[in-house]
Amino acid sequence: MPSARLGFVQYLNTLPLVEGLGTWREVELVPAVPAKLSGLLRAGSIDVGLCSLVDAAATDPAAEPLTLVPAGMIGCDGPTLTVRLFSAVPLERVTVLHADTESHTSVVLAQILLRQRFGARPTVRDFDATAHTAHTAPGTPATPHWPETLLIIGDKVVTDPPPADRYPHQLDLGEAWHAWTGLPFVYGMWMCRSVDAASTRVAVIAEMLERQRLRNTLRLDWLVDRYASTRGWPADLARRYVGEYLRYAVGPRERAAVTRFFAEAASLGTLPATQPRWLN
Repeated sequence: MPSARLGFVQYLNTLPLVEGLGTWREVELVPAVPAKLSGLLRAGSIDVGLCSLVDAAATDPAAEPLTLVPAGMIGCDGPTLTVRLFSAVPLERVTVLHADTESHTSVVLAQILLRQRFGARPTVRDFDATAHTAHTAPGTPATPHWPETLLIIGDKVVTDPPPADRYPHQLDLGEAWHAWTGLPFVYGMWMCRSVDAASTRVAVIAEMLERQRLRNTLRLDWLVDRYASTRGWPADLARRYVGEYLRYAVGPRERAAVTRFFAEAASLGTLPATQPRWLN
C-alpha cells in the first residue's frame, strides 16, 4: 500500500487510537487541532482523519462529503471530564457562550443541551482558551480574562482549568447528554472522503486502525505511565480517564447516538438535516 497519511489530535484521549501507528511502515501521522482536520481531509492532504463528528454533516453543499470509518472513536457513556461548560450565571440565564475554537462538535452539543434542558439559546462567540489573557495598559501586569460563560475541551480542562470561584455553575456535556438521552456520545471518529470510501486503500487503513485500537486497549496502563506526566495529568486521574470514562469502540448504541445528535442539531437549525454515511 502507498504511504497512508493519518490526521489526528495530540490529546491524551487520542493515545488509545493512535499510539503505535507511527511504527507501521508507510504510515505518516499528521497532527492538527480538531477544527482543522476536516479541511486537511477534504483537500486530500490526509487519507483518513480523526475528525470532529459534525464534520460528517453536510454543512456546505459544495464541500467534499465525508464518511464515518467505525475503526475507532473518541466518545463517552456518561461523564467526559474534558468537555465542560463553565458559567458564572445559572445555565438557564446564559445569553452568550464563549466556545473553545478547537472543537466544532462540542459547540453544537452545548447549544442542544442549553436549549433542550435549560431553555437557553445563547449567541456563540469564539474563544481561544489557550490565550486567555486580557490586553491591559502598557506597564500593567496582564490579568486573566474569563468570560461569563465558557466551553472548554481537551486536556486543558484538567491541566489548566479556569478558576472554580469564577464559575459556580458547571456542566459535563457527556454526562448531561447521557442523562437526557440514555445514549453514549461521540465527539470524534475516523473519517475518509466519501469518494474514497469504496476503495481498497481505505479498507486496508480501516483494518489497520482497528487492529491498533484493539492492541492499545490491552496496554492502557502502559500508555498512562508513559505519557500522563508529559501531558500534565495526574497518573491516577489519567488512568481512570482513558480506562473508565472514555469509549473507543463503535457499536450499535454509538451509531444510534450519532443519528440522534444529528437529528437534534437539525431540529434547532445548528446543522442541516443529515443522515450519516458509514463505511460499513
